[in-house]
Amino acid sequence: MNCQFAKNAIVWLNGLKTDALRQKSLGYVLFFAVVATLLFGFAVFLFDPNVHSFTDGVWFAWVTMTHVGYGDVVPTSLLGRTLACVLILFGLAVLAFLTASFSTLLMGRDMNGMARDESQILAELMRLHERLDRLESDHLPNKSSDETWPPQMN
Repeated sequence: MNCQFAKNAIVWLNGLKTDALRQKSLGYVLFFAVVATLLFGFAVFLFDPNVHSFTDGVWFAWVTMTHVGYGDVVPTSLLGRTLACVLILFGLAVLAFLTASFSTLLMGRDMNGMARDESQILAELMRLHERLDRLESDHLPNKSSDETWPPQMN
């Protein structure tokens, strides 16, 4: 049973990965997050004396943007702290866009499944309707001009 669950999970995750690659907005958000991390990291490195290397600046930007906040690299200048505030707001926006992108992705998968199910149900209803029409035409008396069908109850 666990093996079947693992297989189903892998199939589901592969489908999710394929759908995620088709969704351009997710790629754009991730691209802008990486670019912002590099730019803000470089800016903090340039303007804050407490950030000693570019990699420390990028580390600070990533940790700040993802709201982890280890505190091992901390800007001490006013400009560095201002950049950190802007980066926090940018990180909130990125996380909101990522959440929205994943929600849209998952909802799209659900909607596709529902549309497929609805198509199958509609096809079955049409088949049953045609069968009912055939049965009615085979078993109902022929309509004549003086006879009304179905009979009226008085």
